[in-house]
Amino acid sequence: MKKLRVGVIFGGMSSEREVSLNSGRNVYDNLDRELYEGVPVFMDGEGGLWIIPWQLVSQNTTADILERLEKETRRIPYEALKEEIDFAFISLHGKYGDDGCIQGLLELLGIPYTGPGVLASALGMDKHIQQKILREAGIGVPESVPIRERDWREARGEVKGKLFARFKPPFFTKPLREGSSVGVTVIRNEGSFERGIAEALRWDSVVLAEEYLDGIEFSCIILEEAGKARPLGLTEIHPQSEYYTYDDKYMPGRCRKLTPPKNIPPDTAEKIKAEALRAFHALGFRSYGRIDGFLLRDGRILITDPNSSSGMAPSSFFFEQAAYAGMLPSMIVKTLIENAVKIHQEKRGPL
Repeated sequence: MKKLRVGVIFGGMSSEREVSLNSGRNVYDNLDRELYEGVPVFMDGEGGLWIIPWQLVSQNTTADILERLEKETRRIPYEALKEEIDFAFISLHGKYGDDGCIQGLLELLGIPYTGPGVLASALGMDKHIQQKILREAGIGVPESVPIRERDWREARGEVKGKLFARFKPPFFTKPLREGSSVGVTVIRNEGSFERGIAEALRWDSVVLAEEYLDGIEFSCIILEEAGKARPLGLTEIHPQSEYYTYDDKYMPGRCRKLTPPKNIPPDTAEKIKAEALRAFHALGFRSYGRIDGFLLRDGRILITDPNSSSGMAPSSFFFEQAAYAGMLPSMIVKTLIENAVKIHQEKRGPL
């Protein structure tokens, strides 16, 4: 039987390229070689695609790979991707990876892929629009206000006055479309507000000011199988920092992740899973997703960060919750591929 050529696409153009490398490496290493032929596809910082050898997959950073691209890899145009792979396992994160861009390209090329389609992926990255949709669906979300760069440049005092009238410090500023807590700042006074806006505008042209939440942070993986989505598990998060920073997420020992939760009662955990599933459906996610949020001290459940994809490193929420459910990494990868192939076979038009 001919093996399915699975292109594992990683690297990319976003601030999360190193996270993507870890995800892609782990997915590639856990492909069932009896069923799949793994094809590592590296995206460089300009969006170029390269077929790279196995030896480069093990490199520590994307910079290490970039140094060896010209001599050791093969550049391919977008149009030739379908000649190289039958299926795309998207391990890109952030802009151009989670936001519908690569999904749109794969749709045009007729290559099935993991995760939701163009619109749902775009919604998964836009924090303001996703909150409006979830709120309309009756799902709890944080209070937030978008700040456009032009408004900030032209009416800084007015913008600052309105925000400090609405939010009492501390509160957060963050780029509208970034992940991994990149560009996030805790605002404690007007001085830190100026710095927070400047930092967020490094990454996007719109800043989101968002209320500070006091409670237990959680993450829930939703997995779709045979057309039916279900919560895979629930993880309770206790970062070492004041909030869940980039270092807390990716540096060993910086965060405690409890799967199943220890400080969330079982009945409340089931309610959280139900809300996560509602958010998954409200945003039109398919295949899988990661729904993050907070259980507040007053018992309210707020969804703060619905992700249309998930990190796939060995220590990720996905593999931790899968392990608790009795699924080995290779089983998860196989399940995601099989489910996505079926979803794309049954679709009418773009996913």
